[in-house]
Amino acid sequence: MPARRNRKPNIVLLGIDSLRRDHMSCYGYRRLTTPQLDRFAQESTLFEQTFSPYIPTTSAYASMLTGQDLFTTQVVALRHKGPLRPEIPTLAEILRNQGYATTSVGFTGNPSSRGFDKYLDFPGWGSWNEGRSPKAQNLNDVALPELDRLARQRDPFFLFLRHMDPHSPYLPPAPFERMFYHGNEFDRRNRSMEPVMAFKPFRDFFASWMPPAVTDKEYIIAQYDGAIAYMDAAIRSIFTALEARGLTEETIVVVNGDHGETLYDHECYFDHHGLYEPTLIVPLLLRYPGKVPAGTRIAGYNQHKDLVPTLLELAGIETEGLHFDGESLLPMVRGEVASHASEFYITECTWMRKHGWRTPNWKLIVALEPDFHFKAPVELYNLYEDPTESVNLAETHPEIVAELTRRMHAWIARREAESGLPNPIYNQPNWHGDTQIDYFTSSQQAYDTLHIGDPAQAARLQARSR
Repeated sequence: MPARRNRKPNIVLLGIDSLRRDHMSCYGYRRLTTPQLDRFAQESTLFEQTFSPYIPTTSAYASMLTGQDLFTTQVVALRHKGPLRPEIPTLAEILRNQGYATTSVGFTGNPSSRGFDKYLDFPGWGSWNEGRSPKAQNLNDVALPELDRLARQRDPFFLFLRHMDPHSPYLPPAPFERMFYHGNEFDRRNRSMEPVMAFKPFRDFFASWMPPAVTDKEYIIAQYDGAIAYMDAAIRSIFTALEARGLTEETIVVVNGDHGETLYDHECYFDHHGLYEPTLIVPLLLRYPGKVPAGTRIAGYNQHKDLVPTLLELAGIETEGLHFDGESLLPMVRGEVASHASEFYITECTWMRKHGWRTPNWKLIVALEPDFHFKAPVELYNLYEDPTESVNLAETHPEIVAELTRRMHAWIARREAESGLPNPIYNQPNWHGDTQIDYFTSSQQAYDTLHIGDPAQAARLQARSR
């Protein structure tokens, strides 16, 4: 085994879009979806309670790649307007100032993508017309040659890989598309897809990539799981490339999700909106041989904002003059602290504009305007007794709603005072992409206005199925 070079360690960060933690076998899922990441977990420290508190992708990566919360980044919406605040350094900028060569694969146009030396892209989408989508292999085709180039340099490197499996469209190639499903997805006696295809805002998008006339929701969930398994198999090539180049011992490797996915949950069909647990809880695995214990599981709470200070401490990079809202996870790894903050603020600004407060036992969700699912304006869930968040207790427990609301507003006021900046969730005109409407005044207006997908393409596909 080669000796560690006398330089800072390399960092490879795999950001996996829409990866639901509880659909990974290393986190206890009943299906063997992640055999390669299971093996990686045996060499790593795995965090069981990592949260993406700011949904969706744009705000999640802003926190993950700066070490800051949304008050500091001011990034809260999917369609964030303008760049990241210039006074906030990104991880790429910090590392570049330390002599790192930095490359981003599949991550451009996001406010927090600023600061890389090099940007590479790959085909990361797909449709039913285009056929099965080898997104993860497309990433490898770009990332592996770049890894070769970086490995030949004298400088340490930071390589960020943004995986688009298992993000929808769920179109994993063979044999993964049938790996977890052996039924008849067109059985007309099964009507579980009827509410999905009746949801007008998304049905054209679903029709663009789901099999025409599909009737079984379990088939679509199996496609999601197949996309995870396909991504997992492709990631093995990245790990093998590091081993083949003798870089394993001198490279910090991180696997992190930006957010989860709702699948059939809470009527937020096959997407990642909603402040429910499947979207908020994400995987986090950290490997650095000799510096991070292997095969360890950490039960304490942490958030995206804790990743940057963790990586800088691991890499031995001086942080004097830098401020982070997050905290290094290494004291937790060393057993010096049991957990970081166990109750915290949550937001979403994707297809619904909401915020809330989560504690170990309770979750409060407050709508800032009517949503297109016609959900109650206030939701309260007992996470201990009702982990699937199926019973809204807001009306029967007003005293708990009041207490959690008080804590939430106290925290908001404190962060506004500390940062000198307003809470960005309150001021997001046109957040939904319709320039004629700032905020929705009714759920019906939201339902009639919001739309993703190509209706012409959907009509053609449905006509073909008939």
